[in-house]
Amino acid sequence: MADYHISCMPAEAVHYLNLKPGGVYVDGTVGGAGHSRLICKGIQPDGLLIGIDQDLDAIRHAREVLAPFFPRVSLHHDTFSHLDQIIHALGLDGVDGILLDIGLSRHQLEGSGRGFSFQRDEPLDMRMNAEAEMTAADVVNHWDLDALIRIFRDYGEERRARSIARAIVKARARQPLESSKTLADLIYRSVPAAAARRQKIHPATRVFQALRITVNRELDRLERTLPKAVDCLNPGGRLCVLSFHSLEDRIVKQTFREMARTCTCPPRAPVCTCRGKARVNVLTRKVVRPTAAEIEANPMARSTRLRAVEKC
Repeated sequence: MADYHISCMPAEAVHYLNLKPGGVYVDGTVGGAGHSRLICKGIQPDGLLIGIDQDLDAIRHAREVLAPFFPRVSLHHDTFSHLDQIIHALGLDGVDGILLDIGLSRHQLEGSGRGFSFQRDEPLDMRMNAEAEMTAADVVNHWDLDALIRIFRDYGEERRARSIARAIVKARARQPLESSKTLADLIYRSVPAAAARRQKIHPATRVFQALRITVNRELDRLERTLPKAVDCLNPGGRLCVLSFHSLEDRIVKQTFREMARTCTCPPRAPVCTCRGKARVNVLTRKVVRPTAAEIEANPMARSTRLRAVEKC
């Protein structure tokens, strides 16, 4: 299991889910099934885990890891944005907890062969769901200059978005960009040498992040899923989200804050007339980060951010 992926902040995730024997819980991003396995252990003997992942490799792997817990496991090759449909199709009115882990798995980076890593020479794919239509190669070879600048700036927070996009457009006019290494090398050459040496991260890091987010529509799906997830919780049920960069965390933080508001009247209204009620209670007033010991044991956990709410 560890060779496939090491789950981030497992103890904290289980703590905030508040597992109960016999409960029904959803792991919306099964990945290496590390979180799923802990959930299954915590809800024995008659609890139910609903596992979802858009990566078929993850579902196949989860079947092996979670075999001891069948038939109290229901696995689905789908995106977590459809979790409401999956829950209702199982004949359930609600669930007791939902976990969303928004990050990449080690397998996707190192073993999927889909070009997620700029350190490998692989087809420029970046689809988490290999059955999806659009690939990263489609984006870099066919989107216009302004669209590339926008996603590199908005989704990658890349300061050199314009110059990198121009370099891509110029290069693809000669020959299509088809591999992760070709693109990473091009980005590296497009950045001034002195600036590249000063950067703590590879110059391609933010661009690859932007392409992955675009191809998989990650932010849009996250934004649409959070309210659905709360709707699917039983009263007192909990939603726990692990995010890995500021764009994701900002969406989670703002969405949780809005759902916890008791009044939706205009700020200057003298009296509350909306009679609003909070949908959730925020359990993590400050973002929870991994311990130094976990980061040392699993460097991929370094950027993890955990936030959780309980349905009112």
